[in-house]
Amino acid sequence: MQRIPIKNLNLDHDQPSFFKKLVMELGSTLEDVVGVEEASGFISIVGTTIGQDINAQYHHALHNEDHLSIEQVADILVDLKARIGGAFEVTHLSADRLELTNSACPFGESVVGKSSLCMMTSNVFGRIVADNLGYARISLPETIAKGDGGCKIIVHLQHTKEVPADSREYFEHVSDTE
Repeated sequence: MQRIPIKNLNLDHDQPSFFKKLVMELGSTLEDVVGVEEASGFISIVGTTIGQDINAQYHHALHNEDHLSIEQVADILVDLKARIGGAFEVTHLSADRLELTNSACPFGESVVGKSSLCMMTSNVFGRIVADNLGYARISLPETIAKGDGGCKIIVHLQHTKEVPADSREYFEHVSDTE
């Protein structure tokens, strides 16, 4: 039998797939240990921090220190997800609402059954939208993680008194140095 050098083996052990598997296993373990609701809370904290960082990166790249327009924000959400393996598109854009659909999860098909990971999308989107437009209420009525054929993301841009249980509110983050 011919000896194949280990480094020439065709294995799925590159950096992106390693980190994807790591996140998937962390999400799955959290859901198993503390439940979906608590796991979603932990993932929300991470998503908020990542959302702030991504927002700052786009502002820096655009040479813009001010708030971005709703059109720019929508473009950023689509661009961000495309860069990490999603297939998002804007299906509605108005002064009070932004809707997007997605046909490919950045986590791949292994996200099915791990709905807590959707909090990454909710918090990253919520943070970017709220920090630029002042407010966001995100709902995810359809997700690949829940077994739907795709995702539907609704971003409400106007604050209302009633907040449906299936949505999360985000307000503009004001730093202590401002």
